[in-house]
Formats: sequence, structure tokens, C-alpha cells
Amino acid sequence: MATLARWCFRHKWVVILLWVAALLGIGTAGRIAGNAYSNVFSLPHTESNKVLELLDQAVHSQSGESDTVAWHTDSGTVKDPAVKDRIVPMLEKIRHQKDVGQVVSPYDPAGATQISKDGKTAYARVTYDVLGSALDEAQVHDLVDTAHSARADGLRVEVGGDIIGLIEQPPAGVSEFVGIAAAAVVLFLAFGSLLGMLTPIVTALFAIGISSSLITLLTHVENVPDFSGQLAMLVGLGVGIDYALFIVTRHRKGILSGLTPEDAAVKAINTSGRAVLFAGGTVCIALLGMFTVGLSFLYAVAISSAMTVVVSVIGAVTLLPALLGLFGMKVLSRRQRRRFAADGPNTGESVGASARWSSFVQRHPRSLAAAAVVVMATLAIPTLALRLGSSDQGNNPTSTTTRKAYDMLADGFGPGFNGPLTILAEVPGGQHDKQALDNLVTTLGHTKGIAYAAALPMEPNSKVALVQAVPTTSPQDKATDTLINHLRHDVVPAAERGSTMRAYVGGPTAIFKDFSSVLGGKMPIFIGVIIALGFVLLLLAFRSIVVPLTAAVMNMVAAAASFGVLVATFQWAWGGSLLGATRQGPIDAFLPVIMLALLFGLSMDYQVFLVSRMHEEWVHTRDSARAVRVGLAETSRVITSAAVIMVCVFGAFALSGVRVLGMFGVGLAGAVALDAFILRSVLVPSLMHIFGTANWWLPAWLDKRLPHMAVEPADEAVMDQAPRPGQEPDLALASSTD
Repeated sequence: MATLARWCFRHKWVVILLWVAALLGIGTAGRIAGNAYSNVFSLPHTESNKVLELLDQAVHSQSGESDTVAWHTDSGTVKDPAVKDRIVPMLEKIRHQKDVGQVVSPYDPAGATQISKDGKTAYARVTYDVLGSALDEAQVHDLVDTAHSARADGLRVEVGGDIIGLIEQPPAGVSEFVGIAAAAVVLFLAFGSLLGMLTPIVTALFAIGISSSLITLLTHVENVPDFSGQLAMLVGLGVGIDYALFIVTRHRKGILSGLTPEDAAVKAINTSGRAVLFAGGTVCIALLGMFTVGLSFLYAVAISSAMTVVVSVIGAVTLLPALLGLFGMKVLSRRQRRRFAADGPNTGESVGASARWSSFVQRHPRSLAAAAVVVMATLAIPTLALRLGSSDQGNNPTSTTTRKAYDMLADGFGPGFNGPLTILAEVPGGQHDKQALDNLVTTLGHTKGIAYAAALPMEPNSKVALVQAVPTTSPQDKATDTLINHLRHDVVPAAERGSTMRAYVGGPTAIFKDFSSVLGGKMPIFIGVIIALGFVLLLLAFRSIVVPLTAAVMNMVAAAASFGVLVATFQWAWGGSLLGATRQGPIDAFLPVIMLALLFGLSMDYQVFLVSRMHEEWVHTRDSARAVRVGLAETSRVITSAAVIMVCVFGAFALSGVRVLGMFGVGLAGAVALDAFILRSVLVPSLMHIFGTANWWLPAWLDKRLPHMAVEPADEAVMDQAPRPGQEPDLALASSTD
């Protein structure tokens, strides 16, 4: 590490030009190739997936993406000529759009039931020949614009459907811009230097630019969901700035202690840079742990995010020392440079608020640990009520066409209309099975919780029948989940009895219910794998049993508390419209997996940076109390600064007004804040003071068998980084301005 850092520092322009070339070259390749994002989603061995497989056989024209055009008239009825004269031509235009397979109008005999009882609301079902993942954005905009063209005074026209929601997302780049702006403010306040502030940001931006292009290229060889790029970029922005922040902080400390800028950079990379490698490794392990879930939908998410972390780490240990060589003493503030020139190096222990807090923790470890446990346990209580599912479009911002369509249809046809259940029945046995099918439809119509059920006409020679059942409750309502269970376990088996008919309950609502069940079943394996791998990595890094065990427990505590905040904010709807928590509803099923992967990785980051400094002091002094005190004093400020940056980055999601993004933002921002300000600043150091020398205990037999991997080597091992005899630190720039 020291050799690499010194080479990069001395050959700064070569390194910078190589990074610029990589940015331009990979970026150009990405632009030429274009993106090919694909939201391919499958749940093998589930009923809802079986329905999707059979749907093409039952009704080919209804096997693709399905959207709804809804309209409401304030006066008269939708059958009035004035309304029909605007709606019918609009539907005809949609019928001739690319990939549209079928448009069922309420003015046709097949759509006679698509008019509400009061006659003021109606809808048309638009079904494509392809899945939503195969539609491009222009096609979706074409559908929405054509539908809206029929609007008139007293006539409202809106469009609902999953694919429609994708074009209503906030503009790309807004969250990144907010995160960068917030990071710049925090870094300037922390460093007091314009160039000191720019160094981590420039490093992170290079990593993000290269990673985004690599992800674009990845879309041509893997099925990459369209949200992967934004998620990976925000992860890269957070960890990229954080990693550079840790190294630059150590570099500045080295200069102030009397090292030349070159030796300070080498020491920073050989100490904090090693910690960055370990921290980046833990984040990648946590992200790649998503492979244990067994859902291909998440594989590319894990790869793209981990790839971004890898590029960020490489940037931190190569591009960053080159930039430090370019900026020299200017990474210090003017005030620091003047004081350094006047008073000379500062070789004593850290002073200030961080040092005072560290001493306070040393004096009161038990009471502070107890208080921290009470706070985290209180926040974790709502986690016991966690319910996974899928948010419906009734949670979308009220200004969106999908929310307006949802409300219009719910008012006209009932809340369950927005999430109909699709029941596919295999009827190979002729008339006997068809009688069983008729009995099933009749039973469904009388089942509590179902407002309406009907079988669609079967295609000639088909052995598969389609039945649609409309629940009385909304798609995200817990009662709808209960209804699906009742149909699968009681109603359908009873109808199948005595026949060869086999029926399966599917549809969007059932798909997300099965998704929740699959993820819930795999969650213990996922958590176990990432905790075990993180434990091994920290065991190798710090040669201790207690340190990695403490880290594992802290990760679980942070996760429980952050999910508690999430449940209270969104499931119980305490968050308000600002956060998209306008209605009570479940936590989207995919969020816990992604959140846990990121949370475990970022938590381990803070653990590595905190304990690596403690471990370095322990190696030098063999005084555990001093090691914990000095380590906390020297890292708490940089950890909390890094946490503030991450909170700002993720908090930008929370203010988007979109429920899913709000959940992601609140969950991660809350988790990072709790982890940095309570766990790493209070609970972990308090426990380490209580444990004393046991923190560094490792059985002799295990010590002999483990490979030696030092996160932060002792100073004697850090090459020749002290000023050489007769050499003074380079103060030529000490009196210059930034």
C-alpha cells in the first residue's frame, strides 16, 4: 500500500490522466452501447408464477402488460354522446399504437360491466402483446398523452398501471445533486478548506461516472432492473465520499504532526487506506449476499452496487493520493497553515469536543451503555409489527395520473378493483371439469371478501380457463392477503375435489404476496451469511473474538431500530404526505433485502474505521482504556461527519414524495444516523471500556492458524514516513491562499 501510494503521489499527473482517460473511454462506450435495462421478474415454484405461465395459453392477447384508461364525468353519464364522441376516437388511436394487443371498451359488448353503477365512471382495459419490461418510455408517454387528449371541462381522463408509474418518478440526478451539495457543505465545515472539501468529492465523482457507464454496459449481458443505476450511484456517492473523507482526515493529521505532504499521504493510505480496503470488502460481501436469496431479479442489483463500491475503493487508494500530491499543503485551512508555520507540529493527543466526549464515555461506560440500549430497544419495538407486501398506487402523489386513476376507480367500483385476482384453471377433463369450474366461479361470488367474480370466455380448443375475482379491499390491505390464503387453502381445493381441474390464484397482488413469502423465507439465510462473512473478515483484521461479535450484534440492533422507524413512519402512516406516507400499508418486500445489505456494509464500515484506530493504539501501548479513548477521540468526528453526508444523500430520497423512495430514504438515513451517533459513538466504546483487555482476546490455537492481515500496521512498519534528518515539512505554500 505504501509503495502504491508513494508512486501515485509522485506521478500525480499520470494517475489523474489515466482516470480521466478511463472516465472518457468507458463513458463513451456506455453512450454508444446505450442502456438495455430490463425489469425481468420471476418467482419460480409459486402459484402466481404458474398463473403467468398459463396465461399465454388461456388468453394470448391478455398475457402482456395491462393498463387502464379511466374517465369520470361530472354531469350526466359516460354514455352521453358528448362523452362518447371524445372517448371512442381516443381509444381507437390507442388500439393502433405499437404492441397494443387488445383494447376492451365499455362501449363494446365485451366491456359492458366496465361502467359504474351510477354511470359516471368507466374504464377501458389496454393490454399489450409484450410484458412491461419490453416497452420503451416513448410508448408509455404515447399512451398517457393520447388518453389525456380526450379531457374536457367536466370530463376527467386518467391512466393507471404499473408501467405508467415508471414515467412518474422524480427526474434522475436530483438526489445525487442534493447529496453532493450537502456533502460539500459538511466537508467544508469539517475541513475549512476549499481544496480539502473538493478532494473527496472529485474522487467520488470519478468513481460514480465510471461505474454508471460500466452498469450501462452490464445491461447488455445481464437483466438489470432500471432502478439499479440510481441505487448504485447513491451508494457510490455515499461510500466514495466517506472513504476519501477518512483518508484525507488522516492525511491532514499527518501533516499537522510534522510529516511532509508526501509522507503524510503514504501513511494515510497505508493505515486508513487499508481500513478502506477492509470496509469496501465488507460492503461488497453484504451486497453480494443478495445472491443467497435465490431471486435473479436481485442479482444484477448486487453486482452493479458492488462494482460501484470496488471502483470507489480503487479511486480512494490511487486517484486520491494523486490529488493530495496536486494540492499539497492546501488541503489544510488557512488558519491551520498559519498556526502550523508559527507553532510547529502538533504531536499530542487530540483535543476538543471529540476528546472531551471520549473521556466522558470512559468515565461513565455503564450508564451510557444502558441509555443507548434503552433508546435502540424502544425504536426497535415497532419492528415486531413489520408486514411485508407491496404498496399500491393509492400511495402515489396526488398530482400523478396513476393516483387520480386509482381514486377514480376506487370510488366508482370499490377499492378492490385496483387489484383484481386472476385465477387460472386447467380443465383437461371435458364437461366434468367445466362443471367444477362453474362451481368454483359460483363459490367465489359468494365468498366473503370478494365483490365480483366471473369467468372469461375460453378460446377454442383451450384447456385453460381464466377467472377474475375482484376483492372488496384494496391491494395493500391485510385483508386481501388473508383472502388469497383462504382461496388457496380452502376455496380452490374444495372446488377441485372430485375432478381433474387444477386452479391457481395469481395476479399482481398475489405476485407481491408470493414475493414477500419467498423473501421472508430466505431472509434468515441471507442475514446469517452476511453476518458470518463479516465476522470472519473482522476476525482476520483485528485478531479478536469480541470485536467482530460486537459488530454483528450492533448490526442487528441497528437493523431492528431502523425497521422500527420504517414501520412507524410508513406502515402506521406517521410520516405524512411529505414522505409519501399518506395511507397505512405494508413495507415493500424488496426493501428489507436491499436495506440490510447496505446497512450491514455501512455499519461494518464505521466499525472498521473506529476499531482500526483503537487497535493501532492497542498494538503500540497494550493499554485497552487508552486505546478505546484515543480511537474514539480521533475517529468520532470523522465518523459523524461521514454519517451526516450519508443521511443527506439518503434523506433526499425521503423527500421525493414517492412512497417506495421515501421508505428507502427514511430507512437508510435513520439507520446510518442511529449507527453513527448512538452505536459507534456511545454503545460500542462503552462496551469496549467495560470489556477491557478482553476486547483483544483470541485463543492461542486460533491465533496460530489464522493468516496475519493488518488493517493499520504499527508505525515502525510504515516505511520511512517520519521527516528525514535535516528535512523540514514543505511549508512553501503555508502562507498562500486557497
